[in-house]
Amino acid sequence: MTRPGLIAALLAAVLTTTVLAGCSGDNSSDDDGTLTVWSLENQADRVAATQKVIADFTRSTGIEVKYVGVDENQFSKLVTAAAAGGDLPDVMGALPLAALWSLDANELLDTGSAGEIVESLGADTFNRRALALAKDGGKVLGVPSDAWAQLLFYRTDLFTKAGLTAPTTYDAIAAAAKKLTSGSQVGITAATVANDGFTAQTFEHIALGNGCELVDDGGKITVGSDECVGAFEFYDDLIKNASVKGAQSVDSTRATYFSGRAAMVIWSSFLLDELAGLRSDALPNCPQCKSDPAYLAKNTGVVTAIKGPDGRQPAQFGEVVSWAVSATAQTANAKKFVEFMMGDGYTRWLGQAPEGKVPVRTGDPTNKTAYVDAWRKLPAGVDKKAPLDTVYPAALVDQLASSVDTFGRWGIEQGEGRLVGATLGELPVAKAVNSMTSGQLDPAAAAEQCQEQVDDIKKSLE
Repeated sequence: MTRPGLIAALLAAVLTTTVLAGCSGDNSSDDDGTLTVWSLENQADRVAATQKVIADFTRSTGIEVKYVGVDENQFSKLVTAAAAGGDLPDVMGALPLAALWSLDANELLDTGSAGEIVESLGADTFNRRALALAKDGGKVLGVPSDAWAQLLFYRTDLFTKAGLTAPTTYDAIAAAAKKLTSGSQVGITAATVANDGFTAQTFEHIALGNGCELVDDGGKITVGSDECVGAFEFYDDLIKNASVKGAQSVDSTRATYFSGRAAMVIWSSFLLDELAGLRSDALPNCPQCKSDPAYLAKNTGVVTAIKGPDGRQPAQFGEVVSWAVSATAQTANAKKFVEFMMGDGYTRWLGQAPEGKVPVRTGDPTNKTAYVDAWRKLPAGVDKKAPLDTVYPAALVDQLASSVDTFGRWGIEQGEGRLVGATLGELPVAKAVNSMTSGQLDPAAAAEQCQEQVDDIKKSLE
């Protein structure tokens, strides 16, 4: 996907919103056998890279493909109009989990073909956790292609100097945040903006480790539980006593860490290329970075999963994106296309942004680690390029590669993916976090407000 916080907010509204007058003819399926493929990877460089892969597919199969990069903020409107006009694309790519659930709830997916593709490629060649998240019970909603991970980045030089252990638990994070807050330096920077999905993702990352869930296995809303109140209390303490003043966003949290003012930041794996100085529009500018641009990259560690006092096991937030075959697709050719993109074209697909495209198909039947091995060598970056394993220690790259194993996601495994999509539109969690950290609500009241709002959203879907 693109950057954190940009997951389409209106996915749950598919076919429940006002239908638009129509879709551009460039987005509709063709009657001449040409496959129409939409993808949320719509940046110009990624579209160009994908079109080269598609050209190879056409040369090897004779199947023509019309590839359309779709802005994820427009996806809901476009797919609603396309469905109403009978012009759904044959294949959709880079779809987040909530999108799969929303599309399936409205019977817009050919889940049988998705399951057959996974079976054809070999279910055992996929990361088990990623495949589980892309399923509704035994039904495969889409073919998981790659993932990005929410991570806690921390300054190893500051931690070592202060004699601190890695911030893998609530207690360790709190201790480090307190000790490393002094003068102009803060212990941590994390999102608090009310109208941004990044805030919801960041809080969910923290909350999952404390056993806080959006719903239970029976579909009952549980974000007001003791475990969730504990997560709200922890987050509130960090922000009020060990962070910068004012609302913090996806951009400001990165800027604070890059300036050297924060000892920790919660961000996605997309930060890795920027941290290494491979993007000119987001360069580290810490005092030490003036003489050594790679200073932060050399002195940053990552924590994948976090554990709170009420959590049974460490957990983290992460997004798995998938290829999906539409309900009206040219089935045989659509299956060939997805199999190609997950096979011969897979490494090049990952190469568009390897720091945010962790492979969830690890290899093929002949070499179970082939794709992970190739991914390690893929050049990351925008204005400059360098493989992740030449910029970061092997242990860090190993952590990223295995991070999918500890991914948790509110509501998905409980069969409430459509509810998750709806909360992305209303953002009750982000609003509660903002109200709490700005002093309007205490943690218990923030959890209660969130509980009530999510319950109302669930009722509206019934």
